[in-house]
Amino acid sequence: MTSDASAGFSRIHRTELTLEVENLSVRYGEVLAVDSVSFTARPGEVTAVLGPNGAGKTSTIEVCEGLRRRSSGHVRVLGLDPHRDRRSLANRMGIMLQEGGVYPSARPIDVVRQYCGLYSSGSGKAANPDELIELVGLSERRRTAWRRLSGGEKQRLSLALALAARPAIVFLDEPTSGVDVNGRTMIRSVIRNLADEGCTVILATHELDEAEKVCDRVVIFDTGKVLVNGTLDDVRKARQAVRLRTAKPLDLDAMPENLAGWLVEEAPGNYTIEDAPQGLIGALAVWLSERGIDVIELRAGMSSLEDVFKDLTGGRS
Repeated sequence: MTSDASAGFSRIHRTELTLEVENLSVRYGEVLAVDSVSFTARPGEVTAVLGPNGAGKTSTIEVCEGLRRRSSGHVRVLGLDPHRDRRSLANRMGIMLQEGGVYPSARPIDVVRQYCGLYSSGSGKAANPDELIELVGLSERRRTAWRRLSGGEKQRLSLALALAARPAIVFLDEPTSGVDVNGRTMIRSVIRNLADEGCTVILATHELDEAEKVCDRVVIFDTGKVLVNGTLDDVRKARQAVRLRTAKPLDLDAMPENLAGWLVEEAPGNYTIEDAPQGLIGALAVWLSERGIDVIELRAGMSSLEDVFKDLTGGRS
């Protein structure tokens, strides 16, 4: 990203207000899809909203975007009600959907210019179209028909459209889905820069490794409830893990129960131990040494976001 491109976002409006969700519930007939959830998101941070399919995260985000009515509870986006004050929020909020309704023969530069023109006429704070195209890495494809773009390029165009208003808060739905490695790196950089410049970024994704690389805070949904709401470091530290890798697979049945009972075999020769009690690692190391079992790796550290997610949701995606 060039200095010119980044300069287009250097004046994003900073605000002390946050996204505030308090005791939000959403019903579809008799089905309670979202059950009294509460969380906040702050300016200058990336908040990852995670959860298995059907967990309630999409319904929650749609309420925050003003696209769906809440059944009960309160939601404030930049201090406003997103449904009642949707017009007032239009020039301050960006939304990136998984599938954009772009006309097949439309060219990226023309679509971005149209979006920026709409926001410019409303507030005078729209992004520069050429800088936006460069920012998302579509300069060489700026005049290519939308139908001829790859899936990843279409995602990058959707990201550009979400940023046309130079929003104070942006909702990104699976922004790296279908994007190649280089494109993912670029998108992570854009997301991180948005937050660093004071934007509130809400990132909904199933790609946990991508979320872990870019987010500051984590909200994990399951069965309509919020299970975890905190900083990434706090969420990972809450579940310390020990990694053990041996030269050959262990016979867990031959080990003492007080040792084997803590080992979870991820693959032959690869094991994890969650929340190990004091003295366990030392006793395990002695047992392995006495039997001449070569240890390739034995280390303690924070669990990955994926490990935490699987533990909380039972491995559902």
